[in-house]
Amino acid sequence: MKRFVYIIMSAFVLSLAVMSTAWAAETREEKTLEKESAEISKTAGKAQGATVVTTRLEKEFNVTEAQIQALRDKKLGYGEISIVFSLAQKLPGGITDTNISEVMTLRQGPPTMGWGEVAKKLDLKLGPTISQVKNVNKETGKEMGREAGTGKGGDASMERGMERHGEMGGGHETIGGGASASHGKGH
Repeated sequence: MKRFVYIIMSAFVLSLAVMSTAWAAETREEKTLEKESAEISKTAGKAQGATVVTTRLEKEFNVTEAQIQALRDKKLGYGEISIVFSLAQKLPGGITDTNISEVMTLRQGPPTMGWGEVAKKLDLKLGPTISQVKNVNKETGKEMGREAGTGKGGDASMERGMERHGEMGGGHETIGGGASASHGKGH
């Protein structure tokens, strides 16, 4: 009898370990998705950001500004909207009011669900949504760089390098912004 109880308890502990490992992987995916979503919303909060993000969402998901605004009216951030559209897009029929409503109902509950749980209930994988939201984030970042006239990454560091060059050389025009700046000594 003791041996039977030991076997049952061992099986239970093993199944808990397997389930917690699977849950931890899902949590990492959700954290990644939340991080990307937050970045999109942060970008939207900048000058001209909402316009750039709205345009990107329209292109990425083939939706209208009215569809985006309907979700904004429900107090969703732009990053969350990109997740909703991405999940709805993968359902039969694509991004329809019915599919958007289904995603929103699962997310907002009751009970409220994480994005991983929502995807699982819809019989979807979260990975493709993460990739799509990352792409939206990347592309809005590029667009915002063009809007600011500085670009992202290499262009911005090149501009900083040119400004430093101007400091050493004594008052050269700043590259990128087009404004003249006197950085040299005695100016």
